[in-house]
Amino acid sequence: MRAALVSCAVLVAVIGSASPRAQAPVARPVPPPRPAPTQPTPAQPAPAQPASKAAAPAPAWPLTRAEQAPDESLLGVPIYPTSRFLRSYDAGQGQRYYLFGTTAPFADVVAYFRKALKTGGELVFDVPPVHMFEVGRFREETMAFPPGVTVKDYTSSGLGGYLDPQPGANPQRFPTIIQIVPVPAADRRR
Repeated sequence: MRAALVSCAVLVAVIGSASPRAQAPVARPVPPPRPAPTQPTPAQPAPAQPASKAAAPAPAWPLTRAEQAPDESLLGVPIYPTSRFLRSYDAGQGQRYYLFGTTAPFADVVAYFRKALKTGGELVFDVPPVHMFEVGRFREETMAFPPGVTVKDYTSSGLGGYLDPQPGANPQRFPTIIQIVPVPAADRRR
């Protein structure tokens, strides 16, 4: 019986290797070995941290000095009346974009920009709702993003809102976020 099992296993192996569908084993890359963790030598002790600083968690992003809120003359578009400036980010190619939070409902903010910009814009996503208004000409060779206003609803699908990056701020979350990519001064309507 044992001889029958062995010969059956050999037969399966031979048939499997003779099959035209059989493939050569694929070499798998081997990850490089991890370096051993370095530990301070007695001559170089680890720097001691005060107990108060050791317990503090690291910020989620590098904190910078407080930014001044941009005004409409810098942006080339109106700022929603009850919005609060949150932060600006480098968009690349010499552009920045500016984030504003508001407790106003998404539909109210979209209606405001439709009237103020005299354009209907476009609903680009249904869930979560994102509405975009293009307000300037996009120049691929000098811009990372087209100038415009993007409004996003951060309460759809049960989201609690956009977390205010300033600890202890009131409100803690914004239902609606407005992103503005400024219109270059040369392209602004007079």
